[in-house]
Amino acid sequence: MTEHRRQALVVRGGWEGHQPVEATELFIPHLKNHGYDVRVEESPAVYADATFMAGVDLIVQCVTMSTIEAAELRGLRAAVEAGTGLAGWHGGIADSYRASSDYLHLIGGQFACHPGVGPSERTGEQSDNYVSHTITMLPAAADHPITHGIGDFDLVTEQYWVLCDDYVDVLATTTQRAREWDPWNRPVVSPAIWTRQWGEGRVFVATPGHDLPVLEDRNVRTVIERGLLWASR
Repeated sequence: MTEHRRQALVVRGGWEGHQPVEATELFIPHLKNHGYDVRVEESPAVYADATFMAGVDLIVQCVTMSTIEAAELRGLRAAVEAGTGLAGWHGGIADSYRASSDYLHLIGGQFACHPGVGPSERTGEQSDNYVSHTITMLPAAADHPITHGIGDFDLVTEQYWVLCDDYVDVLATTTQRAREWDPWNRPVVSPAIWTRQWGEGRVFVATPGHDLPVLEDRNVRTVIERGLLWASR
């Protein structure tokens, strides 16, 4: 009997600072090892191909900012509503297609900022945005297949402040402190790992994942690897 292989679609591009090629290549072997054929596209144009999208079990998107055409977004939403999983990390899913409110509606959370180091420490490099913070697991995470067995963990990287709705099922949060130079005056809690049911499809988002060193963190990598499989049809 021929083994049935599921179809994964990797869509990558946008801002190069998030290393979309290198980052997605890190997870493609994981998908292949779990029985997926993997097609890679360098733009969201494939979303408008309804015939192909109907057979996709999982979309892994890594496109920071950039734009999406109306037909492409309609195709993406239709596929997820029909049961295709959608998964990603960091700006590749939570900071994509800023001009599209319908995309934001699908994902449920949008990057707003990443508070950085103090003014006296800034050098003009990306590292200005790297701060020590904790990813805090919620009670729902204890038994969830994505986060089971993973406790709170610390990172030094971008800490995403996320605007979201209450139709996200949050597994972990992170708390932005209010520091003397910040314009906000109390701590702000943002979702760091969440899922979302959209029609028949599942959406998975992890906000850690700025670059390869973060993605290679044992906890981050485990969460993402599990999240990809969980989201899939």
